[in-house]
Amino acid sequence: MTTLALGPSWLDPDYLIGTFGLIGVLVIVFAESGLLIGFFLPGDSLLFTTGLLVTTGSLNSLPLWAVCALVVLAAVVGDQVGYLFGRKVGPSLFKRPDSKLFKQENVEKAHEFFEKYGPKSLVLARFVPIVRTFTPIIAGVSRMNYRSFITFNVIGGTLWGAGVTLLGAALGNVEFVHKNIEAMLILIVLLSVVPIGIEFLRARSKNKKETAAAGPAADVPSAQRGRHAKR
Repeated sequence: MTTLALGPSWLDPDYLIGTFGLIGVLVIVFAESGLLIGFFLPGDSLLFTTGLLVTTGSLNSLPLWAVCALVVLAAVVGDQVGYLFGRKVGPSLFKRPDSKLFKQENVEKAHEFFEKYGPKSLVLARFVPIVRTFTPIIAGVSRMNYRSFITFNVIGGTLWGAGVTLLGAALGNVEFVHKNIEAMLILIVLLSVVPIGIEFLRARSKNKKETAAAGPAADVPSAQRGRHAKR
């Protein structure tokens, strides 16, 4: 199967799977789920391609259910490591300077996402690139109840890990997908950033409303100052 590299060739899902096999998939899922260095890895398109290759028999001899179980395990354990890292690092994470692989902006976005959606953010964030890497860390920084974390971690890891893999497996039986795999991978990437786009538009709309509401209120003191000046 030939795919279009979505970015550097070494981040192409087909290349990664062909080079490192299922072990490579599991390592990447683990890293993207909770390690700071894993935020740039191709999680969604990688899982989709994995499901497709398992269905066509191009990956290995393991059955689909076993692959899904291993992917879910890697995702859950990755989030667990991220949570423990967050608890240990604590507030110092927000003071860490920017570098090539670390941007304070990513931490702040994940923190806002966590504050807005609470525990269920661990489920929702699974489907949002970059945010899914930092959310379990933020949960640890916030010292989220451990039992709640485990519950939502397992739910999110299962829905994302098994769900996207099964989607690739299901569509792997469709001839159209085989003929247009490049377009399908691009579509997966675009769909994965839709939540970010929606949140951006909502935040922009909210800021405009707040600015419009603050406008008249800001004019009142200046008008009062004008009357006092005339007196």
